[in-house]
Amino acid sequence: MENYLRKNFDVQPKRPSEEALLKWRSAVSIVKNPRRRFRMVADLAKRAEAQRKRQKLQEKIRIALCVQKAALHFIAAGNRAEYKLSDEVKQAGFHIEPNELESVSRSHDTKALESLGGLEGLAKKVSISLKDGVVSSHVPVRQRIYGCNKYAEKPSRSFWMFVWEALHDLTLVILMVCASVSIGVGIATEGWPSGMYDGLGIVLCIFLVVLVTAVSDYRQSLQFKDLDKEKKNIIVQVTRDGYRQKISIYDLVVGDIVHLSIGDQVPADGVLISGYSLSIDESSLSGESEPVGITKKRPFLLAGAKVQDGSGKMLVTSVGMRTEWGRLMVTLSEDGDDETPLQVKLNGVATVIGKIGLAFAVLTFLVLTTRFLVTKGMKGMIGQWSMDDAVVLLNFFAISVTIIVVAVPEGLPLAVTLSLAFAMKKLMNDKALVRHLSACETMGSATCICTDKTGTLTTNHMVVHKIWTSGETRTVQSKGNLDELKFSVSETVLDILLQSIFQNTGSEVIKGKDGKNNILGSPTETAILEFGLNLGGDFKVHRSESKILKVEPFNSVKKKMAVLASVSDRGGFRAFCKGASEIILSMCTKIMNSDGKVVALSVDQRRGISSVINGFADEALRTLCLAFKDVNDVSNSDGIPEDNYTLIAVIGIKDPVRPGVKEAVQTCLAAGITVRMVTGDNIHTAKAIARECGILTEDGLAIEGPEIHNKSPEELEALVPRLQVMARSLPLDKHTLVIHLRKHFREVIAVTGDGTNDAPALHEADIGLAMGIAGTEVAKENADVIIMDDNFTTIVNVARWGRAVYINIQKFVQFQLTVNIVALILNFASACISGSAPLKAVQLLWVNMIMDTLGALALATEPPHDGLMKRPPIGNNENFITKIMWRNILGQSIYQLVILAILNFNGKSLLKLSGSDATDTLNTFIFNTFVFCQVFNEINSRDMEKINVIRGIFDSWLFITVMVSTVAFQIVIVEFLGTFADTVPLSGELWLASILAGAGSLIIAAILKCIPVGTQKEAAAVTKNHDGYEALPSGPDLA
Repeated sequence: MENYLRKNFDVQPKRPSEEALLKWRSAVSIVKNPRRRFRMVADLAKRAEAQRKRQKLQEKIRIALCVQKAALHFIAAGNRAEYKLSDEVKQAGFHIEPNELESVSRSHDTKALESLGGLEGLAKKVSISLKDGVVSSHVPVRQRIYGCNKYAEKPSRSFWMFVWEALHDLTLVILMVCASVSIGVGIATEGWPSGMYDGLGIVLCIFLVVLVTAVSDYRQSLQFKDLDKEKKNIIVQVTRDGYRQKISIYDLVVGDIVHLSIGDQVPADGVLISGYSLSIDESSLSGESEPVGITKKRPFLLAGAKVQDGSGKMLVTSVGMRTEWGRLMVTLSEDGDDETPLQVKLNGVATVIGKIGLAFAVLTFLVLTTRFLVTKGMKGMIGQWSMDDAVVLLNFFAISVTIIVVAVPEGLPLAVTLSLAFAMKKLMNDKALVRHLSACETMGSATCICTDKTGTLTTNHMVVHKIWTSGETRTVQSKGNLDELKFSVSETVLDILLQSIFQNTGSEVIKGKDGKNNILGSPTETAILEFGLNLGGDFKVHRSESKILKVEPFNSVKKKMAVLASVSDRGGFRAFCKGASEIILSMCTKIMNSDGKVVALSVDQRRGISSVINGFADEALRTLCLAFKDVNDVSNSDGIPEDNYTLIAVIGIKDPVRPGVKEAVQTCLAAGITVRMVTGDNIHTAKAIARECGILTEDGLAIEGPEIHNKSPEELEALVPRLQVMARSLPLDKHTLVIHLRKHFREVIAVTGDGTNDAPALHEADIGLAMGIAGTEVAKENADVIIMDDNFTTIVNVARWGRAVYINIQKFVQFQLTVNIVALILNFASACISGSAPLKAVQLLWVNMIMDTLGALALATEPPHDGLMKRPPIGNNENFITKIMWRNILGQSIYQLVILAILNFNGKSLLKLSGSDATDTLNTFIFNTFVFCQVFNEINSRDMEKINVIRGIFDSWLFITVMVSTVAFQIVIVEFLGTFADTVPLSGELWLASILAGAGSLIIAAILKCIPVGTQKEAAAVTKNHDGYEALPSGPDLA
């Protein structure tokens, strides 16, 4: 079977090929209900059509942008539409129609913008202040006039749609027809109402199956809907009511002032207010990869574009479906998620078992019919037919169809969806948003996690801990330390230091509604600005003293930020630069002494400063240097100076390791997952933090990123297995490491990232993990999972749930295959030997529901336990149905078949049954025993290796609920619904005997688990190519 599955049902978890997707679809056969079975499978035809629509729309946008670039608007100026202001817009206090506003921004019509009075005129027409932004109380009115920032989505399906879908099961339709005929024939032969009971019993059971199936599917759809909404929710920064604040993208309205920085997605169409070096990537809209510079001459921004460089503010002019991005999003909703490898594999398992089940069903019908005809012929009645004979044949057909219902495990692929939906919901509560279903599965196979340091291993709550300036190092932990610093350095040095802090920043200090200072920006910027405020600096005062002329925003490649500002007190210009210590120090040729005078930086001083930097780093401090350069003339300069700076200070920022990280790293190591730290920090800082986290060991290796490019393939082969820390790494270094680990070492890699430049590594990795707090929208878009709290412990939790999903599906498959084998062989053997089937159609339908929908609910939703992280990762190429599973399946099947066969052929004498109802009582007892065998086998399936299957059972309330519900309904069926289910009430002794016979499977399971499977050689190799299970326990561990 495994070879067949690998050949026809093997797809990659990430970006599967079109050929593989088509191959497994064509290999699927014996499908009872395609609408339900393939509900979570991408429709390739619809996807292709949506792709064509999207390409047409992108081409239209591209042409419009080309026209704008060619400055051809003057041609259309004479034909510009006239918009008459409606009474509704006037009464709302606005002076421009939504359609006119949409037309200006969509066509990038600079002439129209000028005719409206430019930016200031546009702001007046939408009734906002460019300083204070929208008034919050006016938001509902703006949404009514100009629309909400939401895109048209397909309406979610109602519960009754799922009921209708469940009714499309072909076998259930056939059974309903059989039931209808049975009712008609029964009433004609036996009269009302006794003649309708058999058929009505089937109808009621079908109704119950459909209802339970629909409820389960509907709950799944609601979970996916909630997750989908969360995936699309983006937090944007706006100025409202005079304050800068964060709001959901869904709450954005026309007139909002949006703040943009590197990696952000433009949340709506708008016009630039102000910005520095703002560069936009519009490839998602137009397909053009060339970045576009946004300036006063080209001020229009389109929703959906990404900020590639720089920063700025924009005025929102169109939202939602009035933007081109809104129209594109409609086509994107048709794509659907690719099916996961487990879903595809279980479609293959269902196909194989379905074919076997169909063969058994046909054989059972032929055997029953042949025996009936032979018996009729032997009595010389072959030419005499009555309605009773028709009812008998109809029952034979109904039993055969019901065998197909039981034998075709339609629920297998859907169990994967159920398990993933449950895991994703739980992970969402645990601060992990899964964007792609397959990532949940793949994380269970992860062998390596390449993690960032800042914010993931550390708290990201940064404070300036030490500072070196004017030749002295000082600790600045308390107010006393700060006062000492202020008095010990010259006024000139302090003034330049505060200028550098407040001028050279991408963050802002704003007054909150409570009157307190709030800092909006990255944790590093926040720490430095807070330090400046504590030194007595004033953000607004320092910013008003000079005008910022040019800004070079920080990025992970250059590892520095620089600004060029005018200096009011001396009439010149001054460049400020800050960033990675070694880089800034290499740009400096001068230093400020204790008197505040600028002097040449000697070799010894440079060496001493390097020692200070390394000393800070050895204390696990993040180090930055601040520098400045006076510039006399900037008229001939295109950028900000790159050399001859004067060093002001070296700052050491403390970022403590998160609580629980060391334990989480140890958990990974115990689970066979290697943790590698990849950071842009100084190598000394990186090593100190890595040791504290338990990542860097005595025999481990720490290198700097650029070194990886200078190594030969042979050197990398020897180096990479020992590599535990990569410091001063660029995004390209991380990408190179990921490729090497995947291609040469066949590792399954999970990679964290937060910056725009991390996107290639996140895209390349098996599982891309973007940071929810520090991560940019570009990083999140390329990730498979978003870690909402940026915590490494959450990543480990994702791995734990990934393993749980895989193991839970294996448990369910083991349970379902056991039921399949027993039901098929029992009915077929009984048909061949006795000419009747002990399990009737209604009873088989109930058993089908136990093993399908209810079984999936019970086993596929079990929460993970600590034991999952004490075994190696699940191998990519391992058999899904393992030897351990086959041992359990065959052992339990043999036990159940022996018990049921003895009861079927010798049950009356064993149970001392006599009288007219002896046969009915025996058949009811067999049915009851069969059901309890499944109930106890479901408990057995909770752990495929350990004897103690009760441990942790009460942690899964869903499992307990399913067990209690199954037993309760079984009692109702046997004791009260006998007329419909072909059962009779059982005595207390017979109930006890049924339960004990079922409970015997617990003893059988314990014995089976003592039987070793596989050879010693395979057991020894288990750590290298593991099949998802730990070594067979022995001694005390057996319990």
